[in-house]
Amino acid sequence: MPGSDDAQAHDVTMAVGGREVTVTHPDKVFFPDSGVTKLDLVRYYVTVADAALRGVRGRPVVLKRHPDGVGGEAFFQKRAPAGRPAWVDTVTLAFPSGRTAEEVVPREPATLAWMANLGCLELHPHPVRADDLDHPDELRVDLDPVPGVSWAQVRDVAEVVRASLGDLGLIGWPKTSGSRGLHVYVRLHRRWTFDQVRRAALAIARDVERRVPALATSKWWKEERHGVFLDYNQNAKDRTIAAAWSVRPTADARVSMPLDWSEVPDCDPAAFTILTAPARLAAVGDPHAAMDEAPCALDAALALADRDEREGLGDAPWPPHYKKQRSEPPRVAPSRRRKDVSGRGQ
Repeated sequence: MPGSDDAQAHDVTMAVGGREVTVTHPDKVFFPDSGVTKLDLVRYYVTVADAALRGVRGRPVVLKRHPDGVGGEAFFQKRAPAGRPAWVDTVTLAFPSGRTAEEVVPREPATLAWMANLGCLELHPHPVRADDLDHPDELRVDLDPVPGVSWAQVRDVAEVVRASLGDLGLIGWPKTSGSRGLHVYVRLHRRWTFDQVRRAALAIARDVERRVPALATSKWWKEERHGVFLDYNQNAKDRTIAAAWSVRPTADARVSMPLDWSEVPDCDPAAFTILTAPARLAAVGDPHAAMDEAPCALDAALALADRDEREGLGDAPWPPHYKKQRSEPPRVAPSRRRKDVSGRGQ
């Protein structure tokens, strides 16, 4: 095929940490508004690799691929490509559905470059390490604003999250989501199961809701939400969130940027892009550099969950692809429940 030779002639081979990574179609524009190409994306991840690996090293990751850039179709790929280099590590995960998949485990900068060449704009790690897939070392507080909620309100709720975590003996590490929200991570000792971590995250979400009921909610059903939703289910097994330093599929190529708490009150997520993030890293370093040195215990958060249950707040709805849990409330929106009850009474 004539086009094949032409395409191969334009491939770029990069030396990354002693490995060779080939970038195919390097001039393909991934972000039309800024002219950022696939090669720019690969070079970005090589530049920030030490910081980006802090969030994904040794963790299984789901590949979220945008082969034609931000304007094209995207898809999630759990299974590692069969044609991967021998030095790309993998691990086999079991999912709630009972199925398994061999997922990529990044351990070095070359793997990030290889993933970027596949069109992976962002990094989607599981909250576990490959050497212990049953005990998360990360609790994730996902602040997801409902439509119309301002960024200022997201920042205000983040400060309440910080206070709640502090009262529970937990250290939060904030970052912009790279979209409309904000994430706060808690590094954990690997002692608790996925269900226990989710239970703790639900207790934290409810505590924040109690503190600022006009600003935040823990309600799962969209019809009940207002303000900033604290998505406790991001801690359920098989859920992933874009890691720090991930490039997000936005027109301006925003980056999920780790922050110091002193930056939260005035930060603007639009300031952090693939074009500005490397300079920020060089100037101020990685605000999450000490995260791994500060693992926390969930005892107080789980005690809060126990207190909630004694006071009538049991489990909350799980994601739809999970089996119905023993203590889970009806998995149907409240408006649907009311209609069903009304219909049976006719």
